[in-house]
Amino acid sequence: MKISAKILKQIQGIPEDTTFGYEQLNISKTEFQAAAKAIERLIKKGLIKKVSKGVFYKPKMSVFGELKPGDTEILRPYLFQGNKRKAYITGANLYNQLGLTTQMAFRMKIASLNKRIYINTGAIKATPVKSYAEVTDENYELLGFLDAMKDIKTIPDSDSKTVVAVLTGIIKKLSEKQTQEMIRYALLYPPRVRALLGAILEQLNRKKGITKLKESLNPLSQFKMSIKAASLKTSSNWNIR
Repeated sequence: MKISAKILKQIQGIPEDTTFGYEQLNISKTEFQAAAKAIERLIKKGLIKKVSKGVFYKPKMSVFGELKPGDTEILRPYLFQGNKRKAYITGANLYNQLGLTTQMAFRMKIASLNKRIYINTGAIKATPVKSYAEVTDENYELLGFLDAMKDIKTIPDSDSKTVVAVLTGIIKKLSEKQTQEMIRYALLYPPRVRALLGAILEQLNRKKGITKLKESLNPLSQFKMSIKAASLKTSSNWNIR
């Protein structure tokens, strides 16, 4: 099968209003140049449209005209490699989704362990930050919660009391397996994150595994987070101030 026919067949199987890149088209390195030319021809015919370099979509028509992919869909090729997640949104935009702040950042932050992901397309702009662990579909939400603990003092338009209350509510709903995974990833984060997670888990009386967090901390270290005992009764047990 010619590369142009191969690409057309694959694109026909992609839903409208869905973004895709070369990785989603299962193209080998030897086919890349021919594939790029085939893509250009499909763009000229109007069968697909370009979002940014290497990212395309099939236009969807409505009674109001052409519908463009939403922000989440535009980000998909950057967050996934094939069907495998490799990155996640963090920073103020994530904290807004978690209800920790009302503010949104003009420039998003995208966390990945091994890739530096920059985006500058239309209204969507993003800069890379390094994640503390390899990102998967199973752990990216847990990593996001730990990011919020790390940034507790710098989350815009928020306060430590609110962050503790929201994160305590989230952690309370985690399964035992998820809780143990969160502890495991927390050991890769700065000490203040380990201390805060340990204090929250202790307050929730979910003590399995928190010894690992306690033993990873210097007993003389003090963690200044502006958290009062009224907000987190176990804070003093973890040298949180």
